[in-house]
Amino acid sequence: MPDPQSYRPRAGDIPTQPGVYRFRDPKGRVIYVGKAINLRQRLANYFQPIPSLHPRTATMVTTAGSVEWTTVNNDIEALQLEYTWIKEFDPRFNVKYRDDKSYPWLAVTVSEEFPRVMVGRGAKRKGTRYFGPYGHAWAIRETVDILLRVFPMRSCSNGVFKRSQQIGRPCLLGYIDKCTAPCVGNISPEEHREIVDDFCDFMAGHTATFTKRIEKEMYAASEALDFEKAARLRDDLAAMQRALEKQAVVLGDGADADVIALAEDPLEVGVQIFYVRGGRIKGQRGWVADRMDDADTAGLVEHFLLQLYAGEDAEAIPREILVPALPPDHETLEELLSDVRKAKVRIRVPQRGDKKTLQETVANNAKQALALHKTKRASDLTTRNRALEEIQEALELDEVPLRIECYDISHLQGTEIVASMVVFEDGLARKSEYRRFIIKGQDGSDDVRAMHEVITRRFKRLLDEQSTSIVSTDVEGANGPMLVDPETGRPRKFAYAPGLVVVDGGAPQVAAAQRALAELGIDDIPVVGLAKRLEEVWVPDEEDPVILPRSSEGLYLLQRVRDEAHRFAITHHRGRRSKSMVESLLDDVPGLGEVRRKTLMKHFGSLKKLRAATAEEIAQVPGIGPATATAIKTAVEQSSKNGKVSGINVTTGEIIEE
Repeated sequence: MPDPQSYRPRAGDIPTQPGVYRFRDPKGRVIYVGKAINLRQRLANYFQPIPSLHPRTATMVTTAGSVEWTTVNNDIEALQLEYTWIKEFDPRFNVKYRDDKSYPWLAVTVSEEFPRVMVGRGAKRKGTRYFGPYGHAWAIRETVDILLRVFPMRSCSNGVFKRSQQIGRPCLLGYIDKCTAPCVGNISPEEHREIVDDFCDFMAGHTATFTKRIEKEMYAASEALDFEKAARLRDDLAAMQRALEKQAVVLGDGADADVIALAEDPLEVGVQIFYVRGGRIKGQRGWVADRMDDADTAGLVEHFLLQLYAGEDAEAIPREILVPALPPDHETLEELLSDVRKAKVRIRVPQRGDKKTLQETVANNAKQALALHKTKRASDLTTRNRALEEIQEALELDEVPLRIECYDISHLQGTEIVASMVVFEDGLARKSEYRRFIIKGQDGSDDVRAMHEVITRRFKRLLDEQSTSIVSTDVEGANGPMLVDPETGRPRKFAYAPGLVVVDGGAPQVAAAQRALAELGIDDIPVVGLAKRLEEVWVPDEEDPVILPRSSEGLYLLQRVRDEAHRFAITHHRGRRSKSMVESLLDDVPGLGEVRRKTLMKHFGSLKKLRAATAEEIAQVPGIGPATATAIKTAVEQSSKNGKVSGINVTTGEIIEE
């Protein structure tokens, strides 16, 4: 019997959005499907102590071996998708959904001579056209009542229809013009069929004509001072909108499409696909694959489509394939798939409407699936050990690098130069040991010189702490017994030499770091650089870089370390840039000295918030009066008019608002 705690996902990995979750047994069979407005809160209820759970719930969670989820945009979509999964997987613990309180359909019995419109539940029947399922049966009935004014088709039961035929008199609906009374011959079967076809077209999504007609009649009644009719038409329009509410998980009636979305990073790509058949989601699949080349999104889509549909029969290929980017030669691919399907197949990128919304939902699921995969991969002990061993082997290190330190430089056109240091121990980030550096006495964008300064300062601190520390046998750290300050007894975190130093850059940055260590007399700490362009690992005094396989866990770990150092440096740089911009912006404001500028920055936090503040809000800062607040506001507004920007992302070139 599985222990629920063995497959319990971390709370931070579960989204707080609405969605549908599925419990699977150890063999992969779906045993329970449920919906939630907040997935994180709902799933937490299943992982309480077993004695506190309902007996049926306890049986389910101890039978399951895993849980997964799919996010949607609102609770109505969650209801619709829950229904789809229950119908498809027939989970053993969802038997309570098999009673008559199932999801309502709007059905038209097109196989009969005089088709009938009705609201029903349960399994579909042959010869009947269905719309839905919908979330609100009452809204469907109200809408049918409205539509019968425009499409007066038959809605009575077979018993009522036959009785009216026998007595030669229609039922009440025939007298109030909500039925054309085919039972007494007031309309031919062909004419009635035309009305039915118009009704089905409307329910298939062609609603604009009818909506405009109702609105036009409503405004005409209002202008004619017939407010009762106008109010009735207003209520009819509202009921129709409720019944025909468009959900992102529902496309138009008869829609047959595969909706595909990708989530990418430099090493991996996550793919999600929703199979839509007959306007409803019939299935979902997801993959996370290693990127084996530098293909862009369009190239990845092309590779995926070829693998997805290779060897499939005609029924598996839909009429329409919605993708995030068109493959380079999509016309040829369309022709190939059309030949297999024996009918036209379109590949396109949705631009608006329900299909665009649905693809956004699929893309959201792809991002979450990739993030969850990366989290599991990073936290898996076996995977981390393999990554460290691959790094040791590739770089020919004497020992496994249990502690890795990475350094990155960040600046904007040579101003506000800062550096970051991040620490990974046993393959996991140790954020408590991150450090920031401000590069002193340097103008211009000399990353090599800045890297030399940072490495010198960091490892000079290492030598100082090692010489003034004592070994404590009471406290064990990741690198052995802790070194502590002899006066305070506190651990000296930076008294340990890392097993590997990684710098963000290529051969010049690596040479600068190696030179800094040599000047300090340190020759037993390996240094490498990871270049962004081709993910090459540069080693000192080597003409050619080390190339790790794209699927290497060691390369994946080095990239995570490098990206974390870059993120940490950028965050520090933006904070300092915002402060310096505020200070320089306010240099000419009379009566505003350094102390009050710092107080102002501490109060608002960023230049963007200061620009949005009013003079009255600025005057509330301690030490700043109304006159000074007005001068500050004037200076800020003047800078905006002069076209000054908050910053520029030196990687992408985009303007950054602080």
